[in-house]
Amino acid sequence: MSLESVRAFFAAHAPDIPVVVTEESSATVALAALAHGVAPEQIAKTICVRAGDQTALVVMAGTSRLDNRKFRDRFGAKPRMLAGEEVTEITGHPIGGVCPFGLASPLPIYCDVSLQRFAEVFPAAGATNAAVRISPQRMAELTGAIWIDVGQDPLPETVAAQ
Repeated sequence: MSLESVRAFFAAHAPDIPVVVTEESSATVALAALAHGVAPEQIAKTICVRAGDQTALVVMAGTSRLDNRKFRDRFGAKPRMLAGEEVTEITGHPIGGVCPFGLASPLPIYCDVSLQRFAEVFPAAGATNAAVRISPQRMAELTGAIWIDVGQDPLPETVAAQ
């Protein structure tokens, strides 16, 4: 159902963007990078977090991490990652397929500035083997996302080890 809700989202809002389904799993950043032939940082991972009473999605570059201090400064609370079942219930998407498209319930969506260095990124598309190729700006426009800076890029030696 989740893949279908994403397909319906794109059929209605951006029919020029195909949903790409691969034979290989793209459930992790590393697997998605292999499946789509891109660098891990070009995968747009979607994180479901809670800050106080607010639940939101944060989309960021695949190798970036949430910076707790930046997040707390922006939202006034420490980020809390949701459990897998809760994420699936709220978004309608399975872990490994969570994306800001075709959501089961409306959520605030934020795009981290770590995505802006790429012409195209590859967010999941509602399944552990589906994604779309999209510019970060278009993704933000289609989802009504707000640009924020809450990411922390890994140290160069960490990226080399991934």
